Amino acid sequence: MAPTDQPDINTLSLRVSELIALCDRLQQQNQHLLAQERSWREERLQLIEKNDLARQKVEAMILRLKSLEHDS
Repeated sequence: MAPTDQPDINTLSLRVSELIALCDRLQQQNQHLLAQERSWREERLQLIEKNDLARQKVEAMILRLKSLEHDS
């Protein structure tokens, strides 16, 4: 390989710097996405709990209505 065929060291250095910057951006983006995922998981758990509580209340109302029906 002739010396003119070899990439310039400055070009390689620039490319390495660009790759490092890209890795840093991707790492920050990944951290942000992981934080969002944690937040959504917590929200999902809260919604599941609220849904379960609402279901229990509806079931309790139905039982009370049935018992009132039988008492009448």
